[in-house]
Amino acid sequence: MTFDPDQLAALAACVDEGTFEGAARRLQVTPSAVSQRIRALEQSVGQVLVRRSRPVAATPAGEELVRLAGQVALLTADTWSALRSTVGSDVPGDPRRLALAVNADSLATWFPAALRDLPAGVVVDVRRADQDATAAMLRDGTVLAAVTADRTPVQGCRVRPLGAMRYRAMAAPSFRGRWFPDGPHAGALAVAPVVVFGPDDALQHRFAGRVAGRDGAAPVLAGAPVHRIPSTAGFVAVLAAGVGWGMVPEQEADAHAEAGTLVDVAPGAWLDVPLFWQHWSVRTPTLDDLTARVVAAARALRPGPSHVPPDVPPDVPSNVPSNVTAG
Repeated sequence: MTFDPDQLAALAACVDEGTFEGAARRLQVTPSAVSQRIRALEQSVGQVLVRRSRPVAATPAGEELVRLAGQVALLTADTWSALRSTVGSDVPGDPRRLALAVNADSLATWFPAALRDLPAGVVVDVRRADQDATAAMLRDGTVLAAVTADRTPVQGCRVRPLGAMRYRAMAAPSFRGRWFPDGPHAGALAVAPVVVFGPDDALQHRFAGRVAGRDGAAPVLAGAPVHRIPSTAGFVAVLAAGVGWGMVPEQEADAHAEAGTLVDVAPGAWLDVPLFWQHWSVRTPTLDDLTARVVAAARALRPGPSHVPPDVPPDVPSNVPSNVTAG
């Protein structure tokens, strides 16, 4: 059986945009045409492919075809690019669009280096998502690659380790003096206000559990007030304003500690979060080039905990573990 490329494109655009109207705008056709193409595709495969909700969501069968649509589009664009190179044509082709899922802290630190001097005709569409949630976007076919904390390959994908991002628990000096005068013990953590990036951000809860010696037990922060700040710059600014404590990438933590705007809540303790690059198994020059770029940029990360033991910092307080590793 062969698939109509226009029908596949309509399905992918509909799931990606979330509405039939959005897909119509992208494809420059009418919403009715999008609906007809998807209905024809559903009749061909004998299964419902999208749930007509707001936003539109792919069924399991639809997810398979959304991934196929993306692979076909990328392979087609790369083939046309190769053909133009063969005949020496300087006529630009359609952009090779790469939909990626990347967590906010990677976007704010090491990942942009991977996009430096992208080849002509390549455009990226980066979806910001927590590293614990990016793999889900690979599963539903809305992205072709992701920086993720999930080391288990998504079906149809390849995975490779990138390294680890190190986080430290930081707060304003006045906040630490008020809420943690005796250190971050379980009782203090249970009541001290905490700042998280969003609903999928579990770093603070994970760190608190490890520091309090309750890893895997009842949540230490169950009773603590939780502030959500979905902005990388805003997150650190809120911490500096003394609103709560939160986990900060070590590059930013070092800079703010040196400036005196933030201090370590638990000096000598940290959280290492292993990161992985998952991407579709299909081999294309554009995807291979992007993978090589990401791997090179990720050299700025620390080695993952599974590769080398973490170094033990000096002057570790007796009431705090020498390190806290997530993995």
